[in-house]
Amino acid sequence: MTTGPDASGIGHSKARTRRDVTAGGGPPINGDHFAGDAEGTIMRAFLRAGGLSKEEVRRRPIIGICSSFSELNPCNMGLRDVADAVKRGVTAAGGTAVVFPTISLNENMLKPTSMLLRNLMSMDVEEMIRCSPIDGVVLLAGCDKTVPAQLMGAASAGKPAIMLTAGPRSCGYFQGRSIVTTDIWTLAPDRFAGRIDDQEWDELEGTFAPTVGTCNVMGTATTMSIAAEVVGMALPGSAAVPAVDSRRRDLGERTGARAVELAREGIRPDDVMTPAAFDNAIRVLSATGGSTNEFIHLTAIAGRLGISLGLDRFEDIGKQTPQVLGVRPSGDFALEDFDHAGGVPALLAVLEPLLNRDVVLADGRTVADVAAAVRNAKPKPNPCLRSLDDPFLDKSGLVVLRGSLAPRGAIFKRSAAPRKFWTHRGPAVVFDYHNAHERAKDPNLKASPDSVIVLRNAGIVGAPGMPEIDFVPIPAVLLNAGITELVCVTDGRMSGTEGGPTALHVTPEAAVGGPIGLVRDGDEIVLDAITGKIDLRVDEEELARRAAEAPPRDSAPARGYERLHFQHVLQADQGCDLDFLVDYDWQQQSLDSRHTAEELRQ
Repeated sequence: MTTGPDASGIGHSKARTRRDVTAGGGPPINGDHFAGDAEGTIMRAFLRAGGLSKEEVRRRPIIGICSSFSELNPCNMGLRDVADAVKRGVTAAGGTAVVFPTISLNENMLKPTSMLLRNLMSMDVEEMIRCSPIDGVVLLAGCDKTVPAQLMGAASAGKPAIMLTAGPRSCGYFQGRSIVTTDIWTLAPDRFAGRIDDQEWDELEGTFAPTVGTCNVMGTATTMSIAAEVVGMALPGSAAVPAVDSRRRDLGERTGARAVELAREGIRPDDVMTPAAFDNAIRVLSATGGSTNEFIHLTAIAGRLGISLGLDRFEDIGKQTPQVLGVRPSGDFALEDFDHAGGVPALLAVLEPLLNRDVVLADGRTVADVAAAVRNAKPKPNPCLRSLDDPFLDKSGLVVLRGSLAPRGAIFKRSAAPRKFWTHRGPAVVFDYHNAHERAKDPNLKASPDSVIVLRNAGIVGAPGMPEIDFVPIPAVLLNAGITELVCVTDGRMSGTEGGPTALHVTPEAAVGGPIGLVRDGDEIVLDAITGKIDLRVDEEELARRAAEAPPRDSAPARGYERLHFQHVLQADQGCDLDFLVDYDWQQQSLDSRHTAEELRQ
């Protein structure tokens, strides 16, 4: 839906009600709420005080550049240079670019977890976009939570938007070989066992992350960058380009120019991120063996647009989709190989028979157009990307589990777990997230190689915020016997960079009364990642007795955002968003104080 041009010929963008979306269009709701000339003059004057000219603040579309650059976030530090490239593209296309910051969330530096603050960042992004006098916005993000937070905020704000992510960092070099993010999980046990000395460990620290950029594997950051491409919010071919590659600056200029076009045409996120686009994103997630965190983030983004995904949708599509990409940790190949193979466009060409071909991507082409362009170009064969007839797995490497232990579902990453653990039966060893490592050291703990570690109170409420579980605690009695891997079941989550036989996101979590909170040491647990089952073999009468004896749940935190989170956050199968942000009805929001760029031109 486009709006009538103003005096300068600019198609003007405004937030739209949910009714407008479902009815197929309608007039913008801001149009009759313009401020008087005095207020417009004040805003123009302040922008000109920052160095913009009269022409720039009156006769061009104003494009905000929403940046999560922060010196506390090396994953996103390259975005300052990218923003300069975006500004050049906006200017070349006849727009005026203004950069503004938002909260920036680094996965490794925020305690207890950046996931606790994802929704807060989304609110920051939403309000800055919606309340500021801009016609459209370029979203610059990179780290795991910054990408979904910006997409959630932009979806709710309702102004034309396009994203460019930070790109992955370069590989390091250690002990004669190239290393990537996932190598820390294999090197850490060697360090603990004394096979890597202090000098070598110091060397690793200096080479592990040699440049700015996100994790250089198929972790959450890259998985979400790919999703942004597939749902039409980022230019095709942008996700896998390295952060320090000159092509990312070219992408910045093209993204800025496209932002001006979107603003003029009035194309908003809800025009782009349709149910068919989300289905394609789930299909691509299944085909890449990407991060399990996308289940949560994609559901949350869709929820902002009134689209309910649900685990059934992930399950149905996953069963029909082979894994054709083999990038670490869901394969042996490097992320750079995926870039060399052609990135997301090449992947779309492979998956085209399974995709909705009419979905429009961020550059205005359809999936079918992009796939055709790949086929017509010089081929870039690479063993990391296989055909539908010769996949790495015949079904998705990501499996939805359900059963008496997870009535509303759990996720198991088959593609990153040894096949021998895909089916397993064993006695529970129960750990609480907050003291798991201490209990694991107990020399008298009863555990066997068949044991199932149950790690609970690691969920979105209980932890709080679902911190990433870096290392599943293996009981010392087993470590001393050389056992380094066990099946684990948890209401928490893991980094997309990790592997192992772990059932994640068990819902409902223990902190809200889920069955995982009732498990006792020795209870038999059955996991079947082939049929999608996860059961606690304890009769209902006994579980009811345990529930009646359970201590009262913790009360809400005393103050601040954490209190708001505790009172309103939804469970993992609902995207872990705050309940009052899902499918928000904009018609109930007073717009008297909401500004658009039109006020600058009065």
